[in-house]
Amino acid sequence: MALYSAAAAVLEGLERGDGGIKSLVYNSRFPHVRQLYALVSETLRYSPVLEKLLSGSALLQAEKKLPPQLAKVLVYDLLFGKGLKCGGRWKALARRHRARLEAELARLKVQQKVSRNEDLLAPAASPTASQLPRYVRVNTLKTCVEDVIDFFKRQGYSYQGKADSMEDLRAISKKKFTSDLHLPDLLVFPSQTDFHDNVLYTSGHIILQDKASCLPAFLLDPAAGSHVIDACAAPGNKTSHLAALLKNKGQIFAFDVDTKRLATMNTMLMRAGVTGFQLAQQDFLTVDPRDPKYARVTHILLDPSCSGSGMVTRQPGEEAAPSPERLQALAGFQRKVLSHALSFPALQRLVYSTCSLHREENEDVVHAVLQEQGSAFRLVNAFPSWPCRGLSTFPGAEGCLRASPTDTLTQGFFVAVLERCGEGAAALSSLPVAAKENLQHREGTGTTAAAPRKRKRKKQRVKE
Repeated sequence: MALYSAAAAVLEGLERGDGGIKSLVYNSRFPHVRQLYALVSETLRYSPVLEKLLSGSALLQAEKKLPPQLAKVLVYDLLFGKGLKCGGRWKALARRHRARLEAELARLKVQQKVSRNEDLLAPAASPTASQLPRYVRVNTLKTCVEDVIDFFKRQGYSYQGKADSMEDLRAISKKKFTSDLHLPDLLVFPSQTDFHDNVLYTSGHIILQDKASCLPAFLLDPAAGSHVIDACAAPGNKTSHLAALLKNKGQIFAFDVDTKRLATMNTMLMRAGVTGFQLAQQDFLTVDPRDPKYARVTHILLDPSCSGSGMVTRQPGEEAAPSPERLQALAGFQRKVLSHALSFPALQRLVYSTCSLHREENEDVVHAVLQEQGSAFRLVNAFPSWPCRGLSTFPGAEGCLRASPTDTLTQGFFVAVLERCGEGAAALSSLPVAAKENLQHREGTGTTAAAPRKRKRKKQRVKE
């Protein structure tokens, strides 16, 4: 049972955009990492087939308490894997439906005119998926970029300086690495470089986080001392990023409904040296915006459940293709949770993000909620130098950001920044301070470029 639950949790993390397979598996604390990794990879490989089997057999309608990702894992192992060697009550549940699942599998083979299970699979994912760089965020709560660069140089890596273009990132190979051209605390290594056993990772000095996943906290840009809500927080990479931006000054309220994910998140945050946070096992929609506890919340990061269609795995896996009904249901939930977030009375700035490629979950959600809000909030033209913008589905939608493997060498992502208008609105710029300095240094402004701020070297300098 523990294996199937752990695999389902990894799949849920992938769907939310919490990280790649390796990082989620290693952070799961499941004792048999290879076994878990293999099960997740194979379930992903068969994901489109499993979606059809679940839909055709109506398993989720018959077993309403069965989580969708757990259903995928169980059906994979029942029909394509080892035949459910473990699983407790879920094993018994799946076996009750074995006849209808096998009948649906047979029907699918006849429909596609194939005889083998393997022949049901689509061609392998494009090479682009395996060429994404390995992004490493320096955890500035414990160290600084300069010290991490020095450490990797002592380990035999060749530092190439700061990247000037996307082509510089594409050119990274072998034991070379560079500083990212957009985000100041991000280092870029060749694709699939593994740091899970590196002392910097195990000690919390670096965070393995996709570049697109770093955008929400970076663009929220809360000042030190701010009170911030991370509405859908687990497994905690974005929360730890918020804490680094806050310099551990202020307060973070982080919510998630899953006890195990919160426990994992607590361990991760402690390892990263995060203080001043409160974790709550609670659906964000049930949080009372008028509770005095949240009277000083000025910033909210909202990364709700989505289709996960932008996630590109480094192992065999397929892009999610949700049904129109599934998309409609997700978009309805996303509009509801975004409207709820905007009801916090002291809120000044909010970042809404998804790891989805679908307009229904992205521009359409933002547009609908902005129309509901009237003139209370506006869409910020965030990060003007970012190369991929929102789809032109409504006036100003280009102020949103999109990310993709081909254009930005990241997972597929969407980010929108909203801020309060009128009286009481904070004097917030459309671009974080760090990004401004980064752009000045790279592009020039006709005046003297701002010198990069020197960081004080931390006491916790890592030694080999």
